[in-house]
Amino acid sequence: MKFKGMTKNWLVTGALLAALPATTLLAGPTKQAGSLEDRVRHELVMIPYLSIFDDLSFRVDNDGTLTLLGAVTQPYLKSDAENSVKGLAGVTRIDNKIEVLPLSPFDDQIRLRTYRALVRTSPLYRYFLGTFPSIRIVVKNGHVMLDGVVDSNMDSQLAYMAANSVPGVFSVTNNLRTEVK
Repeated sequence: MKFKGMTKNWLVTGALLAALPATTLLAGPTKQAGSLEDRVRHELVMIPYLSIFDDLSFRVDNDGTLTLLGAVTQPYLKSDAENSVKGLAGVTRIDNKIEVLPLSPFDDQIRLRTYRALVRTSPLYRYFLGTFPSIRIVVKNGHVMLDGVVDSNMDSQLAYMAANSVPGVFSVTNNLRTEVK
């Protein structure tokens, strides 16, 4: 008899646990999963022709004002970024402060040389794998800015030294942040 009652309790508990995910799914997405910041980030990442040489960021104010920041290598990317987020629910106004970098063959050469120098530095190649690399290389008039996220301070320092070794680079600004695990 005692065994029968325990089996019944386990069956009830199992049924309740099995029903829990279904009720969670029916309740809809949580506020965090569908936050405006997540939707804006998703839309910006999905822009075609966005490369490691473009750096986009944003800020959302309490009144729904979305400020687009960063620098892009092609003029059309500035308008593409604005157009991709202007229809999002919760965005009341867009302040597009994205800088279009000068179209310069000299800067294009530095971009490629810096990319090659970073990829050839053995622990850094992994940051350039995948569709959305974690290191961004922004070059403006011979000045290089590294932005993104790396695993350690050592990787940040290696990237800085590799970028500094590129011929034609006037200065390097290292804005790489360390990922907290």
